[in-house]
Amino acid sequence: MKKALMILSSLLVAVGAFAQGQVNFATKGPDYNAPVFVGSLTGAKADGPAYMVQLYAGPTQTALTAVGAPLPFRTGAAAGNWFATAVTINNVDPVSKAAFVQVRAWATAAGATYEQALASGTGFGTGNITSVTPTVAPAVPADLTGLQSFAISGTAAIPEPSIMALGALGGLALLLRRRK
Repeated sequence: MKKALMILSSLLVAVGAFAQGQVNFATKGPDYNAPVFVGSLTGAKADGPAYMVQLYAGPTQTALTAVGAPLPFRTGAAAGNWFATAVTINNVDPVSKAAFVQVRAWATAAGATYEQALASGTGFGTGNITSVTPTVAPAVPADLTGLQSFAISGTAAIPEPSIMALGALGGLALLLRRRK
């Protein structure tokens, strides 16, 4: 019985490993440079942990799911980019199929995840859907060739509490002045 369980568990691990490929999740590659902007493609670039980015992948364009962890954007001159990382795609067979991938970004003020930002109706953006054939280790992860820049739109400005308090005091002063 132990031998059968050992063989079954080894088979499951082998099948799981077979169904995993890697891609290089980066804004820059040999054939592309695709930073993420805020507001419009001529606006400022997404800067720092106020914005997050995540890779979505799947076997079809309509079956994309989040893969890897969300990443913050870099700051300063590197704004609009994030640190490149190898992301494992578990839901596509890397040997026989290409994966469809899309980059999605959002403002953390609009939600902790892309889905929350989407539900709020503000502070989110999506890149184009492109296909890539993931590689199997120890090969170098495949680049996201065809990735294009996009903008996080509809980012709402969130007022500081001190500004809100100042506005409330001003409204109160107007009400008191009107009574006199």
